Parts: sequence; C-alpha cells; structure tokens
Amino acid sequence: MDNQIVMTLMGKDQPGLVKSVASVVAKHEGNWLESRMCHLGGQFAGVLRVSVEDKNLSALTGALGALSVKGLTLVHKTGMVEEPAPAARSLVTLEVLGQDRPGIVSRITEVLAGLDVNVEELHTELTTAPMSAECLFKARGVLNLPPFVQLAFLREQLESVATDLMVDFQLHAEP
Repeated sequence: MDNQIVMTLMGKDQPGLVKSVASVVAKHEGNWLESRMCHLGGQFAGVLRVSVEDKNLSALTGALGALSVKGLTLVHKTGMVEEPAPAARSLVTLEVLGQDRPGIVSRITEVLAGLDVNVEELHTELTTAPMSAECLFKARGVLNLPPFVQLAFLREQLESVATDLMVDFQLHAEP
C-alpha cells in the first residue's frame, strides 16, 4: 500500500537543497507527486507531497530527518489521503495590486473566510513601481467558491475593503 507524506522544508538557500531531498525520495523508491518551492528572504522554503510504499516509509522519514545536517528543517505528516475536490464549487482567480502597507492579506482573507471561500493558492510579492519607485504589493490567488457565493457578491465584498486598503483587484472565473 502507498502512503502519502506531505512535508514542509526550510533552510538557508544554497545550491543542491532540492537535489538532496529528491535523492532521498528516489533512494527510498518514493514518488515525487507535487511541490511548491521558492527563495524567500535568503531562505529556501517549500512544501512537497510524495508517495511511498509501506516497506520504505520508516526508512524514508528517517532519511528525511537526517537532512538537518545540511541545514534543512523538515516537518512531515504521513498517511495523507487525497480527498476529491468538492463538485459544486467554482474556481476564481484574484489579483491584487496596491501600495504596500500592513494588513492587506489579513483584511482580504478575513472577507474570504467570512464567505467560506477556500484559498487554494496564494502568491504574494513586493515590487517597485516603474515611475515612482514606490513599494507595490502584488498578489495572485486561486479561490474556491462555495455554491452559495456568486462572483458578483464576492466582488462587492472585496470592493469594500479594497477602498480602505487603497488596492485594486480583479476577479476572473477559471474555465
């Protein structure tokens, strides 16, 4: 039987970190299913999901723990079962752009949580405005709307906080 392991990784960014993890997974006959990894503030951070047979599970988790000597902190959870996505929900892309300030993510996610909207993915970054060199906050997220939330209603709710935060946002229904 296959077990799924979901793990988070973090350490000082340096060449070869992903190779170290991939080598351990391959050595223990694990299957690399999906991951999200990036460089953030001089650190390497990521999430990873692998599957592995019962006979190799203990050895794999032990070997992953041994990667701490390379400066990686790993936290893992085993036995994850992939759940089917709810059928009656719809995906929407949210894009946010505005002058950076504290609380943007908090206020927007407060609205989303209040409507039972699930954040499937969220990517945020700071960039420099081309003409003024001001610090801009950019976000792109994929949202999973429950059946009782219409796109127009979500737009209306987000507009109320967007005005306070002085950000622009766009919503696009996913095909």
